[in-house]
Amino acid sequence: MTATPVRVSWVFDVISPFAYLAWPGVAQLPAGVELEPVPVLLAAMLDHFGQRGPAEIDSKRRFTYRFALWRARRLGLPMRLPPAHPFNPLAALRLIIAAGSDQRAVDTVLKAVFRDGRDVSDPAVIAELGAALGINDARAAVSDPAIKQRLRDNTSWAIERGVFGVPTLVIGTELFWGHDAVDMALDYLADPQGFLDPDMRAADALPIGATRQQR
Repeated sequence: MTATPVRVSWVFDVISPFAYLAWPGVAQLPAGVELEPVPVLLAAMLDHFGQRGPAEIDSKRRFTYRFALWRARRLGLPMRLPPAHPFNPLAALRLIIAAGSDQRAVDTVLKAVFRDGRDVSDPAVIAELGAALGINDARAAVSDPAIKQRLRDNTSWAIERGVFGVPTLVIGTELFWGHDAVDMALDYLADPQGFLDPDMRAADALPIGATRQQR
């Protein structure tokens, strides 16, 4: 009897350099895992949860880019930042969806942004990437109302499950956020019961001792 594959959803936005850093590990999840890439719009998630993005705090923005470059070197990944960041990721996200949200589409676009440093807010770049993915009229594809709605639906789906940032692996009701949480997700897949010990349960129920006043 063949075991039912475990579905793992990978929530990401191409605007995140950490999606690029996480992708090689995510794309090589073990046998028996069915990977579902889920493109979302990070900006909408930040708005929903009332968060500021890393690029919206000057000192954090500088550190984020420097850390991403350092981390890529440590991982042995070629990395080149795009001409401007943040950028408008909508066309790139919609292109991935139009191409089927499969691993090839994700790989092609993420590498274009953070390996090759290309500007995916440029329609000419989107057209070229679309052609590489078998989409002859990329402009029409990314303007398709159904494709736009799918991106909105993906983002709403992630928010409903509590996904607060990207990239995040979703396994059942568990969330594994960040490029450095892939190993944690792999441990969970290998032994979910290992995450039910008293310390983990205590962390789930840890009381809030103070709250920050909103101004």
